[in-house]
Amino acid sequence: METTETKNILVPVADSSEELETVAIVDVLRRTDARVVFASVDGPQVTGSKGVKLVTDCLLSQCLDRTYDLIVLPGGMPGAEHLRDAEGLTAMLQRQRDEGRLYAAICCAPVVVFHPHGLLKGRRFTCHPNFANLTGDQKPVDETVVVDGNLVTSRGAGTAVEFALKLVELLYGRQKRNEVAQGMVLP
Repeated sequence: METTETKNILVPVADSSEELETVAIVDVLRRTDARVVFASVDGPQVTGSKGVKLVTDCLLSQCLDRTYDLIVLPGGMPGAEHLRDAEGLTAMLQRQRDEGRLYAAICCAPVVVFHPHGLLKGRRFTCHPNFANLTGDQKPVDETVVVDGNLVTSRGAGTAVEFALKLVELLYGRQKRNEVAQGMVLP
Protein backbone atom coordinates (compact mmCIF):
# COMPACT_ATOMS: atom_id res chain seq x y z
CA MET A 1 0.00 0.00 0.00
CA GLU A 2 1.47 3.32 -1.08
CA THR A 3 1.13 6.31 1.22
CA THR A 4 2.12 9.95 0.87
CA GLU A 5 1.47 10.84 4.50
CA THR A 6 4.52 12.43 6.14
CA LYS A 7 6.06 10.07 8.66
CA ASN A 8 7.87 10.99 11.87
CA ILE A 9 11.07 9.07 12.52
CA LEU A 10 13.47 9.11 15.45
CA VAL A 11 17.11 8.05 15.07
CA PRO A 12 18.76 8.07 18.51
CA VAL A 13 22.56 8.11 18.53
CA ALA A 14 25.30 8.12 21.14
CA ASP A 15 29.04 8.51 21.31
CA SER A 16 30.59 5.46 19.60
CA SER A 17 27.54 4.65 17.46
CA GLU A 18 28.58 3.21 14.10
CA GLU A 19 28.90 6.10 11.62
CA LEU A 20 28.18 4.30 8.36
CA GLU A 21 24.99 2.79 9.76
CA THR A 22 23.91 6.07 11.33
CA VAL A 23 24.48 8.19 8.22
CA ALA A 24 22.97 5.60 5.86
CA ILE A 25 19.80 5.39 7.94
CA VAL A 26 19.39 9.17 8.31
CA ASP A 27 20.33 9.91 4.69
CA VAL A 28 18.08 7.31 3.05
CA LEU A 29 15.10 8.18 5.23
CA ARG A 30 15.57 11.91 4.55
CA ARG A 31 15.31 11.18 0.82
CA THR A 32 11.59 10.67 1.48
CA ASP A 33 9.34 13.40 2.83
CA ALA A 34 9.72 11.98 6.33
CA ARG A 35 10.55 14.17 9.31
CA VAL A 36 13.71 12.49 10.58
CA VAL A 37 14.82 13.59 14.05
CA PHE A 38 18.47 12.77 14.69
CA ALA A 39 18.76 12.87 18.49
CA SER A 40 21.75 12.38 20.76
CA VAL A 41 21.78 10.89 24.22
CA ASP A 42 25.16 12.56 24.91
CA GLY A 43 25.22 16.11 23.54
CA PRO A 44 24.72 18.08 20.33
CA GLN A 45 27.76 16.46 18.72
CA VAL A 46 28.75 12.81 18.99
CA THR A 47 31.91 11.03 17.96
CA GLY A 48 31.25 7.76 16.16
CA SER A 49 33.00 4.45 16.69
CA LYS A 50 35.54 5.28 13.96
CA GLY A 51 36.16 8.85 15.15
CA VAL A 52 33.82 10.68 12.76
CA LYS A 53 32.05 13.63 14.39
CA LEU A 54 28.31 13.96 13.78
CA VAL A 55 26.10 16.91 14.66
CA THR A 56 22.60 15.97 15.80
CA ASP A 57 19.31 17.86 15.60
CA CYS A 58 18.55 17.76 19.32
CA LEU A 59 18.92 15.81 22.53
CA LEU A 60 16.93 12.63 23.04
CA SER A 61 15.49 14.12 26.23
CA GLN A 62 13.60 16.61 24.01
CA CYS A 63 11.90 13.73 22.14
CA LEU A 64 10.59 11.55 24.94
CA ASP A 65 6.99 12.80 24.92
CA ARG A 66 6.52 12.54 21.15
CA THR A 67 5.09 9.73 19.04
CA TYR A 68 7.03 8.36 16.08
CA ASP A 69 6.06 6.11 13.19
CA LEU A 70 9.52 4.55 13.44
CA ILE A 71 12.34 4.51 15.97
CA VAL A 72 15.52 3.11 14.44
CA LEU A 73 18.86 2.46 16.19
CA PRO A 74 22.33 2.21 14.69
CA GLY A 75 24.83 -0.24 16.14
CA GLY A 76 28.43 0.31 17.13
CA MET A 77 30.08 -0.32 20.46
CA PRO A 78 29.92 1.00 23.05
CA GLY A 79 27.35 3.30 21.44
CA ALA A 80 24.68 0.61 21.61
CA GLU A 81 25.32 0.25 25.34
CA HIS A 82 24.77 4.00 25.73
CA LEU A 83 21.45 3.65 23.86
CA ARG A 84 20.49 0.65 26.00
CA ASP A 85 21.04 2.73 29.13
CA ALA A 86 19.52 5.99 27.82
CA GLU A 87 16.85 7.28 30.15
CA GLY A 88 13.43 7.15 28.54
CA LEU A 89 14.45 5.35 25.34
CA THR A 90 13.46 1.89 26.58
CA ALA A 91 9.95 3.08 27.46
CA MET A 92 9.62 4.66 24.03
CA LEU A 93 10.70 1.43 22.33
CA GLN A 94 8.34 -0.68 24.43
CA ARG A 95 5.50 1.69 23.54
CA GLN A 96 6.40 1.35 19.82
CA ARG A 97 6.19 -2.43 20.13
CA ASP A 98 2.99 -2.44 22.15
CA GLU A 99 1.19 0.06 19.91
CA GLY A 100 2.22 -1.65 16.67
CA ARG A 101 4.50 1.10 15.39
CA LEU A 102 7.82 0.21 13.76
CA TYR A 103 11.00 -0.18 15.79
CA ALA A 104 14.26 -1.22 14.21
CA ALA A 105 17.94 -1.81 14.91
CA ILE A 106 21.06 -2.86 13.05
CA CYS A 107 24.35 -4.56 13.88
CA CYS A 108 24.79 -5.18 17.62
CA ALA A 109 21.83 -2.98 18.64
CA PRO A 110 19.17 -5.72 18.36
CA VAL A 111 21.09 -7.81 20.90
CA VAL A 112 22.63 -5.06 23.05
CA VAL A 113 19.59 -2.75 23.23
CA PHE A 114 16.48 -4.79 22.40
CA HIS A 115 17.26 -8.18 23.94
CA PRO A 116 17.82 -7.06 27.58
CA HIS A 117 14.51 -5.18 27.51
CA GLY A 118 12.47 -8.07 26.07
CA LEU A 119 11.99 -6.35 22.71
CA LEU A 120 13.07 -9.46 20.74
CA LYS A 121 11.05 -11.99 22.74
CA GLY A 122 9.20 -14.38 20.46
CA ARG A 123 10.40 -12.57 17.34
CA ARG A 124 12.56 -13.48 14.37
CA PHE A 125 15.57 -11.16 14.13
CA THR A 126 19.08 -10.86 12.79
CA CYS A 127 22.18 -9.08 14.07
CA HIS A 128 25.93 -8.78 13.56
CA PRO A 129 27.40 -12.32 13.62
CA ASN A 130 29.74 -11.41 16.51
CA PHE A 131 26.68 -10.93 18.77
CA ALA A 132 24.66 -13.97 17.65
CA ASN A 133 25.58 -16.07 20.69
CA LEU A 134 24.48 -13.50 23.29
CA THR A 135 20.74 -14.17 23.25
CA GLY A 136 20.59 -17.55 24.98
CA ASP A 137 18.15 -19.96 23.35
CA GLN A 138 16.77 -17.32 21.02
CA LYS A 139 19.00 -17.38 17.94
CA PRO A 140 19.12 -14.83 15.12
CA VAL A 141 18.40 -15.90 11.56
CA ASP A 142 21.07 -15.67 8.88
CA GLU A 143 19.39 -13.04 6.69
CA THR A 144 20.43 -9.52 5.71
CA VAL A 145 17.22 -7.79 6.84
CA VAL A 146 14.46 -9.43 8.88
CA VAL A 147 10.94 -8.05 9.32
CA ASP A 148 8.76 -9.66 12.00
CA GLY A 149 5.60 -7.65 12.49
CA ASN A 150 6.67 -4.17 13.57
CA LEU A 151 10.27 -5.25 14.40
CA VAL A 152 12.94 -4.76 11.72
CA THR A 153 16.57 -5.83 12.17
CA SER A 154 19.70 -6.00 10.04
CA ARG A 155 23.26 -7.30 10.28
CA GLY A 156 25.74 -4.42 10.04
CA ALA A 157 27.40 -1.57 8.17
CA GLY A 158 27.43 -3.45 4.87
CA THR A 159 23.66 -3.94 5.02
CA ALA A 160 22.77 -0.42 6.20
CA VAL A 161 21.47 0.95 2.88
CA GLU A 162 19.39 -2.18 2.20
CA PHE A 163 18.04 -1.92 5.76
CA ALA A 164 17.14 1.75 5.33
CA LEU A 165 15.45 1.06 1.98
CA LYS A 166 13.36 -1.67 3.63
CA LEU A 167 12.28 0.90 6.22
CA VAL A 168 11.27 3.27 3.40
CA GLU A 169 9.24 0.46 1.85
CA LEU A 170 7.49 -0.35 5.11
CA LEU A 171 6.65 3.30 5.72
CA TYR A 172 5.79 4.44 2.19
CA GLY A 173 5.43 1.39 -0.05
CA ARG A 174 7.47 -0.35 -2.73
CA GLN A 175 7.15 2.43 -5.30
CA LYS A 176 8.74 5.02 -2.97
CA ARG A 177 11.46 2.54 -2.02
CA ASN A 178 12.25 2.04 -5.72
CA GLU A 179 12.29 5.81 -6.37
CA VAL A 180 14.76 6.37 -3.52
CA ALA A 181 16.93 3.42 -4.65
CA GLN A 182 16.93 4.63 -8.26
CA GLY A 183 18.08 8.08 -7.17
CA MET A 184 20.98 6.40 -5.41
CA VAL A 185 21.73 4.25 -8.50
CA LEU A 186 20.79 1.04 -6.67
CA PRO A 187 18.65 -1.87 -7.89
